[in-house]
Amino acid sequence: MAMEAAEVPLLNPNPNPNTTNRWRKLGGDVNRVNLIALPMIVVTLSQYLQRTSPIFMLGHLGELSLSSASIATSLSNVTGFSLLFGMSSALETLCGQAHGAKELHTVGTFTYAAILCLFIVCLPVCVLWIYTEELLVFVGQDPLISAEAGKFTIYLIPTLFPYAIMQSLVRYLQAQSLIFPMLWTSLLSLFSQLLLCWAFVFKFGLGNPGAALSIAISYWINVVLLAIYVMYSPSCDKTRASFSMDVLHSMWDFFRLAVPSAVMVCLEWWSFELVILLSGLLPNPQLATSILSIGFTVTSLHYHIPYSFGAAASTLVSNELGAGKPEGARVAVYAVVVLAIAEFLVASTTLYLCRGILGYAFSGEKEVVDGVKAMVPLLCLSIIMDSTQAVLSGVARGSRWQHIGAYVNLGSYYIVGIPVALVLGFVLDLKGKGLWSGLVAGATVQSISLSLITSLTNWDKQAREARERVFSHKIPVDH
Repeated sequence: MAMEAAEVPLLNPNPNPNTTNRWRKLGGDVNRVNLIALPMIVVTLSQYLQRTSPIFMLGHLGELSLSSASIATSLSNVTGFSLLFGMSSALETLCGQAHGAKELHTVGTFTYAAILCLFIVCLPVCVLWIYTEELLVFVGQDPLISAEAGKFTIYLIPTLFPYAIMQSLVRYLQAQSLIFPMLWTSLLSLFSQLLLCWAFVFKFGLGNPGAALSIAISYWINVVLLAIYVMYSPSCDKTRASFSMDVLHSMWDFFRLAVPSAVMVCLEWWSFELVILLSGLLPNPQLATSILSIGFTVTSLHYHIPYSFGAAASTLVSNELGAGKPEGARVAVYAVVVLAIAEFLVASTTLYLCRGILGYAFSGEKEVVDGVKAMVPLLCLSIIMDSTQAVLSGVARGSRWQHIGAYVNLGSYYIVGIPVALVLGFVLDLKGKGLWSGLVAGATVQSISLSLITSLTNWDKQAREARERVFSHKIPVDH
């Protein structure tokens, strides 16, 4: 018969509050965080570069190619990639806590359910992307930039479906701390994408459409490699589920958490993309958009480092809560915060010292390089604030606080950040610097709010509720 939920202890019956043991566990958790976070940095950066490397190459074809690709990338992020990324992050909670509670079959079932839900979401996104050019002209963007951006976005449509599968499989493997398979598949896919993009853009002269097609091909390569590993690796034997009615029943459970997860991620992501779009309304829009797009690319590249620490926090916290170990969750938070602080201090200092040459990585235009140099102090502040909130957002995902995170991000960026950006950028005529200063203000409020929420958390209550949820939704298995 199926094991009754009441037979499973809600919490670890032997918690050890001893301070010495806590410090010993902190040291052990620092190592555990590094084992997850360091390879995850390579994974997330590789997957991100598959989509953004065309900006590096197209920037050498001229300002029009760079600005149109940047606008298209921003719009596709806002309307598609951010939505899929945010919804799939619900698996960090569902799969992570189920794995901690040893409900291994449920991990695979939720992953199947996520892929089906995300495929459904992709369909209206495809329709929207077909009308990108008309949408950009409607909101006041330059017609020439809009036309080129529209072509780029249409050729991005084949990237949506592999991206949905890829993000689901990443969360499935992440919940089990199976990071190294993702590392190798991501690196192979990135290598193939760089070769394809170079060939399509420079060798065959396909320009923006060729760059977009190289992304789609590399995403499918990544998905195929991950799927082969999941299907045949012994490490996935216990969590590999067959497609059944249980998957369809789990779609609603996934969707209920995926919506606040998407809102939490998208509200933050959209605020940055909105600033890029607003830069197109500034005087000399090609220059302004190029400078802010470079700044956004730099901070986004770095963001994947603290995000990876946040992913480690999400994995450890969700596993510990699912296992009914509140002290383990608490110590995991301490460990990841210590590492994140050390990282953002090194990163912001390095960026400031390289401010004079940073722009040359993206463009040979002197006015672009000088504009990027002037933006670097603000970028350093962004890195500090973004690093803090990225780690604490990982804690929120592992703890199932997505609804709280959504409210925090709404207030931080849309009550504080965007209004400040509009006032500084357009009213006080600080232009690009003013727009970015608003983002820094929003990130500061977000970091402070998440810090307060985390510090006031009752981890015993969180562990109890996590266990109750896992076993109330467990799939019965007759013996």
